[in-house]
Amino acid sequence: MNMAIQWVSFKTIVVKEVRRFMRIWVQTLVPPAITIALYFVIFGSLIGSRIGQMGGYDYMQFVVPGLIMMAVIQNSYGNVVSSFYGTKFQGNIEELLVSPTAEVTILLGYLAGGVLRGLAVGGIVTVLALFFTDLSVESWPITISMVLMTAVVFSIAGFLNAMYANSFDDISIIPTFVLTPMIYLGGVFYSVDLLPDFWAKVSLANPILYMVNGFRYGILGVSDVSLGVSYFMLTLFMLGGFGFAMYLLTRGEKLRS
Repeated sequence: MNMAIQWVSFKTIVVKEVRRFMRIWVQTLVPPAITIALYFVIFGSLIGSRIGQMGGYDYMQFVVPGLIMMAVIQNSYGNVVSSFYGTKFQGNIEELLVSPTAEVTILLGYLAGGVLRGLAVGGIVTVLALFFTDLSVESWPITISMVLMTAVVFSIAGFLNAMYANSFDDISIIPTFVLTPMIYLGGVFYSVDLLPDFWAKVSLANPILYMVNGFRYGILGVSDVSLGVSYFMLTLFMLGGFGFAMYLLTRGEKLRS
């Protein structure tokens, strides 16, 4: 494997991905920020003042980490699934597969694009959050590592969805019927300590619970689950998903005509 060629290929894919979502930033960066800002208004000004405190913090402070993570998850996933499926649909993926570019380089390039868009929207949402509440980061290493690992996991998930998708409808089914319910039931808006024992245990099967709580611990210093368990689960999903994506890409699953 010629590393110089792979580096050029990787940079080319990443630059293409960044230009893709920056060229239409009004569609890719602004709408998610406006949506999350509406959550801030609703939960901060209307509902939050009536709920009071949760986990020892004002409700607005409690939900902000979850809302930031929600933006990162949705945009990391959405960028990769739409971009890679578009490459499949247009037949451009065949040009990549017959080029000297290694499969791992292709995968890393698309994942990097998804992570960068997720972090970009997450950064915008964080700035907006400062207009509604005070944020003081408890631990920068935990906060940064959690958001990065989460962006990688859902970039991989978007890639897998695009690999199996046969139509543009297929890339909207998972976000609508799987991803969105998982986000809303993943502890973004509440502490699982409020749930009955049975539903609290059911919530532990939701991977987003560990991501949101790990990120919340990095910012506020509170979490419903062990930080070690959160890191373990994210590492498991990241390595398992990456390995499976590489397996499918190497086989050319639904890629070669």
